[in-house]
Amino acid sequence: MIYVALRFQMRFSVGAVAALVHDVVITLGFFSFTRFDFDLTILAALLAVIGYSLNDTIVVFDRVRENFRKIRDKTPVDVFNISLNQTLSRTLMTSFTTLLVLIALFFLGGEIIHGFAIALIFGVLIGTYSSIYIASPVTLALGIKKEDLMPVKKEGLDVDS
Repeated sequence: MIYVALRFQMRFSVGAVAALVHDVVITLGFFSFTRFDFDLTILAALLAVIGYSLNDTIVVFDRVRENFRKIRDKTPVDVFNISLNQTLSRTLMTSFTTLLVLIALFFLGGEIIHGFAIALIFGVLIGTYSSIYIASPVTLALGIKKEDLMPVKKEGLDVDS
């Protein structure tokens, strides 16, 4: 949260944390519902899901910040929509590639790694969903404005030759 607040703005960090809480709660709910044993490998997978989802969210937020600086005539909702559309293919391709590896890990990794692979498979799916559909709407609901991310114009700088 501190990193996102320093890199972007506090409202962005609240949106990112809301998405991360969503990921963890839904993944834990999945394990509770299916009654899988919760052990240290599943905890490690949850931590990996948090990192994966946070990375996806930061990619989207970075594009939002870039577009706020480039596209000055649009509303924040439009800028978020454009940014999500620009990063959607990257997010989906990255998640799909990760899922292919995790499915191979599940089938070829042995009995001990099954819980880890299941947690990551479910977590990557939920993390992809939350980085697109949870983090950005929460950030918009907190009232992000164009002025919050526009570069500050420096006044009083006269350059005389």
